Amino acid sequence: MLSGLDHLVVTVTDIPRAVDFYTRVLGLETRYRDAERVDLMLGDVALRLHLDDNSVSPRAATPSAGSLDLCFRSARPLDEIQQHLEALSVPIDLGPVPRDGAQGPIESLYLRDPDGNLLEICRPARLTHSDAPSHDSTA
Repeated sequence: MLSGLDHLVVTVTDIPRAVDFYTRVLGLETRYRDAERVDLMLGDVALRLHLDDNSVSPRAATPSAGSLDLCFRSARPLDEIQQHLEALSVPIDLGPVPRDGAQGPIESLYLRDPDGNLLEICRPARLTHSDAPSHDSTA
């Protein structure tokens, strides 16, 4: 019935501050819709920024900044992400730590955006030699 995610609304208290963070820190592309709505593009999915006190209708029953928990897949190794965050003085709450992702084991770093939303950046977990699938040809 459903085929994917089109956009996800992120409620924020300050759109320019959120745009700066998501573009400078996470590398997302910005598309301005109007003064109260901005899309941050992540592939073909938009993170749509709405102010916590906007009049957009319809909207969630209790939109509030800082209540979101998002996990992003990284194209780069987590040690590079960690170095990038440290260079920008962005605190890391936790990680890298092992977790379970939608497609299997992942390693994750956790940080927060300026409104306190929890952001997880993950990569598929590295297989150790003992975890690697066997390619025994005698079977």
